[in-house]
Amino acid sequence: MSRLSANHSSRSGRPARLARICGSSLALLTLALPLTTPPLLAQGATQTVQPASSDFDIAAVKSLLSRGDAAVASGNLAEGRRLYDLARDASRRLLGFYRDISGSFRGLDARIPREMDDKGRETLTLLAEANLRLAALFRRQSQPEVAIPLLVEVVKTMTPTNELGRRAYQQLVELGFVATPYTAPGSTGGG
Repeated sequence: MSRLSANHSSRSGRPARLARICGSSLALLTLALPLTTPPLLAQGATQTVQPASSDFDIAAVKSLLSRGDAAVASGNLAEGRRLYDLARDASRRLLGFYRDISGSFRGLDARIPREMDDKGRETLTLLAEANLRLAALFRRQSQPEVAIPLLVEVVKTMTPTNELGRRAYQQLVELGFVATPYTAPGSTGGG
């Protein structure tokens, strides 16, 4: 019986010991927090928000595309593919975040959804450009089976009324995936 009561008292002491450890850790974090956060502005001072430079924004996607172009131009196709893939992944994630923020503010403040929608359209264009560049790389490597899904995605997202969509569709014609050429209304030629 004494063994049972010893185990019981040992178990009942665990939550108290865990609470002391967690409490101590929380206290240390609270003390360290002022060291890692910027000082608050003086009362009455106004703060202007400057866009932060980030590795996860539209400029970063453009940079990845440019670096991919340079790699491909220098003959480093593997690095170009890696950079184009990174640009595609970043574009997709940004698109999702812009859509989420836009939806969260619909009906509350029209400026924010408008800004997020504009950024989303720009990011969608960058995604299409990354897909086109990656498809061109795969075509260069005689891998049309990998290029075709990328081109179809561009036609789907940009539509044939957009220049990028028309370019993607034209490449599908060149690859023999589709046979009927498309000429946009108002342009010369049959359609």
